[in-house]
Amino acid sequence: MKLQPSSEVVKMMVELACRAPSVHNSQPWRWMYDGRCLGLSTDSSRLLPAIDPVGRQMTLSCGAALDHLVTAAVALRWSTHIDMRQITVSPQRIASITFEHNATPQSHEFDLLTAISHRRSDRRLFGQISDAQAASRPIRDAAARYGAALTVLGPDARETLAAASIHSAEVRKYDPDYQAELRWWAGHSFDHEGIPPRALNNAADSAAVQIGRRFPVPRDGDVRERVTEDVDESTVLLLSTETDTRHDWVQSGRALSAILLEATAGGLATCTLTHLTEQSGSRTIVRSLADAAGVPQVLIRIGKPSPGPIPKQTPRLGAATVLTDRVM
Repeated sequence: MKLQPSSEVVKMMVELACRAPSVHNSQPWRWMYDGRCLGLSTDSSRLLPAIDPVGRQMTLSCGAALDHLVTAAVALRWSTHIDMRQITVSPQRIASITFEHNATPQSHEFDLLTAISHRRSDRRLFGQISDAQAASRPIRDAAARYGAALTVLGPDARETLAAASIHSAEVRKYDPDYQAELRWWAGHSFDHEGIPPRALNNAADSAAVQIGRRFPVPRDGDVRERVTEDVDESTVLLLSTETDTRHDWVQSGRALSAILLEATAGGLATCTLTHLTEQSGSRTIVRSLADAAGVPQVLIRIGKPSPGPIPKQTPRLGAATVLTDRVM
């Protein structure tokens, strides 16, 4: 029998995988290890039915966690083999992962491991970077690795994106289920899930980032003031796929994770924009910006981080909560 990672090593990998971004930090994943194979499934109890009724973003979130896990495994000298054949027959299964203790990580793999601990969704204003920085070779390779098309949306697209953001908000402005779900997951003080007040913008910053989701404005004292003349100069990346299947959603999540980690390792700030592809009308608007790229899955703001204190990372559920270990 081939050498397999111990339960403690797998727990370490899962802890790092759970640092992946997920829709509203809902962390909708379950892991199970039997001493040979690590299984990843969606956790339907953490589905956001008003925001994500078909589970596309839940599945995409699990794809991001899968890429985080692979990144962590390589740095721990374990190569991974991913089997996603069950995704077409199981409504929850994402992947089965097996391991070989033969990885030879280079310095960049350790940079990406460090990026897992440093990455966070930064909703503040960003400074300008060039298109070459925003879509550098590592970032483009990260998208291509998982079959996703990466498009850099130019400044002329900002007005259209702002219109799509407004459309998304207006359509659901009087939707009580959506509003209740948004307020449940954003702006509360839960210890291990959701988006705490410290991770949200104040009203001025929120208005300045015109393409961002309109979250509830924090009511506590932990709000960040901004200079009124500052503007958001971020670049926007669009990830698209040829089709819109569960497999595409997983691959988009893996590509998203890889791009965010490459950007973080390069000292850039990022923020995932999921609301622009949640609602069919806004998704159609986004698709018009890059017709040749296929079906829009997710957008990413990327740029130079704002000066001042960096927002703290959002909390996470511990591995003991999301990992079932049948070896123990």
